[in-house]
Amino acid sequence: MKSVKIANCDLDASEISLGCMRISQMTNPDIVTLIHTALDAGINFFDHADIYGGGQSEAKFAEALGMTPQLRDRMILQSKCGIRKGMFDFSKEHILAAVDGSLKRLQTDYLDVLLLHRPDALVEPEEVADAFTILQDSGKVKYFGVSNQNPMQIELLKKFVRQPLIINQLQFSITNTGIIDAGINVNMEIDPSIDRDGSILDYCRLHDITIQPWSPFQYGFFEGVFLDNPKFPELNQKIDELAAAYGVTNTAIAIAWILRHPAHMQPIIGTTNVQRVQDICRASDITLSRQEWYEIYRAAGNKLP
Repeated sequence: MKSVKIANCDLDASEISLGCMRISQMTNPDIVTLIHTALDAGINFFDHADIYGGGQSEAKFAEALGMTPQLRDRMILQSKCGIRKGMFDFSKEHILAAVDGSLKRLQTDYLDVLLLHRPDALVEPEEVADAFTILQDSGKVKYFGVSNQNPMQIELLKKFVRQPLIINQLQFSITNTGIIDAGINVNMEIDPSIDRDGSILDYCRLHDITIQPWSPFQYGFFEGVFLDNPKFPELNQKIDELAAAYGVTNTAIAIAWILRHPAHMQPIIGTTNVQRVQDICRASDITLSRQEWYEIYRAAGNKLP
């Protein structure tokens, strides 16, 4: 497993991360098998959030593994906060309480990374800055980032927050290409030319913010997976053709397509299937050619100007 260079930090992070949203319904033995399979495959970065499974995903992760200092040292743990029932909350009080809750459930003294989980319309960046400083000075959080935020939202935070914002989680997959479509269709009066996110991809590259694509196998907003889906015959034909050529599964090709982008993204895979984890990790050994990358992009229904 190759590493991804996350700027402004000293984390030696695997270029593929395992998302732990779905583990709350798993048995402890199955969680142990899943996490150790990921570790053996080279994944050392594990993504959590305080809302996953109502907090049970974090709790069962640590409980099943019997978290020890030695095991903790092998891991980079990231969690997110800010989503509450029927609202978003980036208040200083909530951020501090949320981190304490995550630390308790994960049975650890610190988080490697804390992300603000979806924008809060009522955000007061001074409060976020105070919370981040308290968390960093106390040793509870090493590094900070955001999720699903556009450039101006990040700039507003940066006016007050003293720590670098090192990560932005964004939805991105072969069938969810909004962050690159507008850049390809500049100066065109067509729907793909509409910039819906303030050129967040270019902004993150300019400001050394690592993008973590979430739901890399989904199409739409959790409408389903595109792999082996009859709704995407041309795309699956192309992916299967390349999978056969490289001797890997279609899941590896889907992740290799993301890894090929020069932004050096770190995709988050959410599978709980141990064989699939192993299959996906082979993407780290594949570098698609420019032609292959564009062939997949076009096969997903995208037209080049």
